[in-house]
Amino acid sequence: MRDTRIPLDDLRRSLRPVAADWDGRQPMDRLGRPLRDLRISVTDRCNFRCSYCMPKEVFDKTHAFLPHSALLSFEEITRTAKLFVGLGVRKLRLTGGEPLLRKNLERLVEMLAALRTPEGEPLDLTLTTNGSLLARKAQALKDAGLQRITVSLDALDDAVFRRMNDVDFPVADVLRGIEQAQAVGLAPIKVNMVVKRGTNDHEVLPMAEHFRGSGIVLRFIEYMDVGATNGWRMDEVLPSAELLQRLLQRHALEAMDPTAEGETAERWRYADGSGEIGLISSVTQAFCGGCNRARLSTEGRLFLCLFAGAGHDLRALLRSGVGDEQIAATIAGIWQRRADRYSELRGVAAPAPDVRRVEMHYIGG
Repeated sequence: MRDTRIPLDDLRRSLRPVAADWDGRQPMDRLGRPLRDLRISVTDRCNFRCSYCMPKEVFDKTHAFLPHSALLSFEEITRTAKLFVGLGVRKLRLTGGEPLLRKNLERLVEMLAALRTPEGEPLDLTLTTNGSLLARKAQALKDAGLQRITVSLDALDDAVFRRMNDVDFPVADVLRGIEQAQAVGLAPIKVNMVVKRGTNDHEVLPMAEHFRGSGIVLRFIEYMDVGATNGWRMDEVLPSAELLQRLLQRHALEAMDPTAEGETAERWRYADGSGEIGLISSVTQAFCGGCNRARLSTEGRLFLCLFAGAGHDLRALLRSGVGDEQIAATIAGIWQRRADRYSELRGVAAPAPDVRRVEMHYIGG
């Protein structure tokens, strides 16, 4: 991996105009969106090879993942997160790759759980996992201060699930992890299902039936064109509106209000009180207008959109001796210049063919 660190004198010179843009208040981007949600990727590695994220033919045994020295340390992640909290972030989500592959992750959870807002309130601290290691990790994560968890699960049928993860991993082990997470008190638990027409869309109703009445929120996600390796095609997208009609044929559903500003899921509850589902429609119903999320990659690059082609190097700042105030000013200046709205623009114009978007496993979903 090429060393991207910037000489300290050059770095300080480059920071001055950025810092001058910031007045010390919580920053807003060019579309008036605040910074509220930071997603932190702790590893670019994963033990699954799902075709929509890390297809095996691309991420094979010869693929060069980041060396450990390139990864942000837990101390660097915590320092960065604290600066983001000072700029308005109130939610931290740990992602990957598969975050539970990061050694001693419970220690990072403990460090992040100790952070507080300027008003002294705890943060919303959560984690997204494929669930493969959750049964053995759930108690330690809860003890470290993790509040809730999201599990990616694309099918209940074992054969379908094994085909989708492409490493022959059994669905029973993921379900066992979800049960253990419930047992130790991680709540609420959300389950995310990426729906691909012709691949697993026949699992929509079985998944809904399985989690209805369980206290677990099932969310259906439209198959997205993230990165450049998943072979995305629009005809494999099952629009949420069509998916909702399938559910309504089986159950009465009522629309619910969002729980937070910038929430991505459209919420529906079963009329009989047996729980709720969510629809995440980033392809057919873009929600860029309320997007308040930033993403920190495994090696410390700041991305302003899931579909971004490039990030801003924060690792160089963290390792250069620059103080917290200067780094916060840099982050604020970057956010203030943000105008990303890829999903909205996708609907009116084809993406530029020469822009290679970052892969999902690198910055999380």
